[in-house]
Formats: sequence, C-alpha cells, structure tokens
Amino acid sequence: MVKITVRPKSSLRVEFAPGELELIGEDGQPIDLTGKPAISLCRCGGSTNKPFCDGTHSRIGFEGAEQAVAQVVKQEPTNPGPS
Repeated sequence: MVKITVRPKSSLRVEFAPGELELIGEDGQPIDLTGKPAISLCRCGGSTNKPFCDGTHSRIGFEGAEQAVAQVVKQEPTNPGPS
C-alpha cells in the first residue's frame, strides 16, 4: 500500500514498499526509486531537485493550503441607474 502524507507548509511524503510505486519524469521515463522506501515530493515549486523536495519551502515561506477553502462569492448590490 502507498501512503501519502500532506506535511503542513512542506512536501508530500510518499511511503511505499519496493515495487509498489512508479514515478514517471517529465521526459516520460521512470525515475529510479531503487532502495527508497519513501520520497518527499515538492509542493512549493521552488525545489532545484524536482519532483523531489529539497527544503526550499522553508526558505521561501511557502504556505500550503492543506485543507480546501470554501470560496464565498459576495454579490454587490446592483445599481439600477437613474429612474
């Protein structure tokens, strides 16, 4: 079983048993995960080692939205114009 943990203001931690996870790079080729029981994936977009986390989130003040935020649309009263 693959376990993914959302870390507050940080990365996505992915834990897995050997052979349970295939990670494909942007070039379409598999990324070698041999000997890795877990990886941390970048969420902030600032890592120089994408798709892996390199800790940049802590230096750039990344604020992750760990929970969905309800968006409320506030309607302004319409101006009917001159009568």
